[in-house]
Amino acid sequence: MTLYLAIIIILSYLALIKCIFFRHRRTLVKSLKRALNAPSSRETNGEDIRALVVTAHPDDECMFFAPTIIRLIELNATVHLLCLSEGNYYNQGAQRKKELLNSCAVLGIPASRIIIINHKKLPDDPKAEWSVSFVSSEILKHIRAHSINMVRPTLHSHFKRTVSQTMTLCWRGTWTMASLIVSLSFLPDCTLLSLVTVGLLRKYISFLDVPLSWFLPSCVCCIIGSKPYKQAKAAMLCHRTQLLWFRYLYITFSRYMFINTFQTIAQGPKNLKIY
Repeated sequence: MTLYLAIIIILSYLALIKCIFFRHRRTLVKSLKRALNAPSSRETNGEDIRALVVTAHPDDECMFFAPTIIRLIELNATVHLLCLSEGNYYNQGAQRKKELLNSCAVLGIPASRIIIINHKKLPDDPKAEWSVSFVSSEILKHIRAHSINMVRPTLHSHFKRTVSQTMTLCWRGTWTMASLIVSLSFLPDCTLLSLVTVGLLRKYISFLDVPLSWFLPSCVCCIIGSKPYKQAKAAMLCHRTQLLWFRYLYITFSRYMFINTFQTIAQGPKNLKIY
């Protein structure tokens, strides 16, 4: 009896995951309209979205942000990538730069929208402390150059007449994210999104984490299915210099290959979801 009950629970859970994937697909544009307060009668997609993904090293874009990038590009959004270092800790910077460009090509980001910074103030060294002010200035420079800005609530009704944009941040340096956010918080109409960190168990249960990510409160939830997962996997495999044995385990079991959840920092709507 216990065995039958366990089988029923497992099958029900898998059925729930399948339903979430189908619902995610059907409600994509509808959810985007609701998130941006666009009138339901107005035809809306993601063509006006200009998204900036900021990472610390090559391979972060697919290890942590593949679902977000794939989902935004599916919406016809314009996605920019700003990588703050070449990843030259083992003197492989030139090779890792090529791998990043190949990975982004797989994800759908053209080379013209990729900026890779190679500066002595941003060394790829786990013992180094990056300058918050310098990082802020580089990000601000990129925001202004490409008019990156997340539409705040007062502009949502003008979705078709204004540039709706998102800024997504990932931090892996020893400098504090809080300090950086303070230095960027004065930006008008700008919403900063931080990637939600989950516990070790949830991190490595792959797509089984979908129901938890779907039902738990978050500002942005991007979920992809099996076909986009293969795309994310192919992007990760472009980083050949990083493909140690444990990276293959990460590709297979990490929920970040399927799901991204974000929280809004400082400004902007508190309950934004883009499915």
